[in-house]
Amino acid sequence: MIGCWLVMASSAVAQDAAGEKDSSKSSSTFTETTRTQTVAAINRAMDFLKNTQGLDGSWSHQEHPDPAITALVAQCFMQHPDYGPDHPLVHKAMDFILTFQRPDGGIYPEQAGLPNYYTSVCLMALSSCKAEKYRQHIPAAQKFLTQSQWDESESIDPDNVWYGGAGYGHGKRPDLSNTQMMIEALKQSGLSPDDPAYKKAIKFIERCQMSSAVNDQPFARGASDGGFIYSPANGGESKAGTLEDGDQPRLRSYGSMTYSGFKSYLYAGLSKDDPRVQAAWQWIQKNYTLDSNPNMPGSHSLEGLYYYFQVFSKALYHWGQADITTPDQQNHNWREDLCHKLVSLQNSDGSWVNTADRWYEGNPYLVTAYSVSALQTALQAP
Repeated sequence: MIGCWLVMASSAVAQDAAGEKDSSKSSSTFTETTRTQTVAAINRAMDFLKNTQGLDGSWSHQEHPDPAITALVAQCFMQHPDYGPDHPLVHKAMDFILTFQRPDGGIYPEQAGLPNYYTSVCLMALSSCKAEKYRQHIPAAQKFLTQSQWDESESIDPDNVWYGGAGYGHGKRPDLSNTQMMIEALKQSGLSPDDPAYKKAIKFIERCQMSSAVNDQPFARGASDGGFIYSPANGGESKAGTLEDGDQPRLRSYGSMTYSGFKSYLYAGLSKDDPRVQAAWQWIQKNYTLDSNPNMPGSHSLEGLYYYFQVFSKALYHWGQADITTPDQQNHNWREDLCHKLVSLQNSDGSWVNTADRWYEGNPYLVTAYSVSALQTALQAP
């Protein structure tokens, strides 16, 4: 069983957006003890999820069957060697998800009002399937996402701060969270790297980065930390609030969005030595922690923690380097650290849940899917 994890083709990490990895840069080890503990934690989680699947194949949000949560959970099963993409449990989940595909190609519940978010998450799951009956739905979902991206087709030109971004949908302003999910879904589902959607997205991602060398927006004037905020729309928005920079407040960059922007740059084709990527990498080195969503202030520091764990794992996998050296010259193996942290937080029933319940992280199915995905990615990393 343990050996299977070394060779399993995980769909969440199957496409290396950063190019070939140089494992020689890593001097730390990922111990067999950690691997054994991690596999055991994943297996406990899979038992929890298997036993809580609805009769219709779904997992729920607030007692309502939910295609996005179902897609996230289904992908964990597809990436597990004891299940895989052809398991009946997976097919049941995918059949449920596809009941939500609309004539416009999107996959979403009409009443939820979040078509881009739902379609991105469901497209990731579709791209992990092998059966043609599921994969044939991929092109329509890709087209829905690229047509929903803010660009000239909505009279939004490159000078507009919305340009290249994706929001929740139905005319809502763009943000980095939805944009990073769109980019990941398009990349994972095999959209050509030459597609203009990636280049457009880079323009939006730049405007989320707190660096005046990159970001042309007034709120970033004089900024130099290289981290990312939630959205540049409406004068800029950070879920971490502001901090004092000299005699004026400045939007605070924070972990989950910085790893999202960092990962999206790599997915969109920027090289590891690109100054924009390097600025984000320096922020990551300076703010490395798994005890909180870094740079979220005070009592808010645990909000979005499991979303952060998932994007942390995927971003660093694609970076291709196991070690992170912090300014105090301490060397950290992110794989070991992440696995130890998540194993320590797992509940006795195999689930995870965030007591700082914001962004739906009080939902055990969502948070368990985030956690399993993060651990599965860590097990595949160099």
